[in-house]
Amino acid sequence: MKNILLPIDFKGSEQLLLDKAYEIAEKFKSKVWLIHVAAPDPDYIGYDAGPQSIRDSRAEELREEHKQIQTYARSLTQKGIETDALLIQGTTVDTLLEKTEALNIDLMVIGRQSHGLFYKAIFGSVADSLVKKTSIPILIVPLD
Repeated sequence: MKNILLPIDFKGSEQLLLDKAYEIAEKFKSKVWLIHVAAPDPDYIGYDAGPQSIRDSRAEELREEHKQIQTYARSLTQKGIETDALLIQGTTVDTLLEKTEALNIDLMVIGRQSHGLFYKAIFGSVADSLVKKTSIPILIVPLD
């Protein structure tokens, strides 16, 4: 197991996932790829990408997310784990599947929180979608 993919969603459970990825990477001498898939910029039909204040706010949000994922990568590197961090805009499931193939990922470590039926009906589950669409092993870490 050479490459582990760890998607980060910045919902407060990152440390638990980082600890689990570290534990596995240490045992198998694996590289950890941290990835945050940021929502794509909204399309405004027939207009530029919105007012400058919205573009500036979005750019600042992406800078902060990039800074945070780099901090997580440094924390793993300081523990002796080879780590790279990526921040990519796109649709979550499709982007993760593309990166899984491009980076030759052997294992994906993802978190999963319980949601009610209404939430699942509206938003679905990234974990469920990934399990259905990939053939690589996925370690699902309960976050509740």
